[in-house]
Amino acid sequence: MFFVDAAHFVFGTFLCCLWSIARIFVRAASGRQRFNVLGAWNAVTRELIAVTNTTVVNTETMCELLRKIAALELVGPITLVLDNARYQRNAVVQALAEELGIKLLFLPSYSPNLNLIERLWKFLKRRSVYGRYHADFAGFRAAIEETISGLPTTHAQAINSLMTLNFQRFENVSLLAG
Repeated sequence: MFFVDAAHFVFGTFLCCLWSIARIFVRAASGRQRFNVLGAWNAVTRELIAVTNTTVVNTETMCELLRKIAALELVGPITLVLDNARYQRNAVVQALAEELGIKLLFLPSYSPNLNLIERLWKFLKRRSVYGRYHADFAGFRAAIEETISGLPTTHAQAINSLMTLNFQRFENVSLLAG
């Protein structure tokens, strides 16, 4: 089972909280370049399969990710849990998924909390972007790629506790219709 989504890292300023008695100046990046990561998080092996670019995430990018997953030649059924992004829920992607033997499971609208990979994107942003100054886009991109490559090693302990299949469930909930 894979959880799929895209993260769009924008080269700019991402400040954390900063309290200071005296006025200080914080270096900030200028630019609007984007580094896109379309990822599939394997919930069983805890590995990230990703397609990256600096242009746009579209149907072609999604098809490339499907082919990368199929190339792994995994045993058993392959299911991708996705949101309802237009580039994921179209005839081309659905036809390719069926051809490759991959089942697409679409989440309900407005439910990012059900997509496990959203936790990973938050972790990546916190580790490589927030509160950090990158002088140029190459350094910005390298920081993100370094964090991604360190997921199974450097960040393994944090990832193991973060990327669990624990989702909050509600038992015996009465719903009020309004």
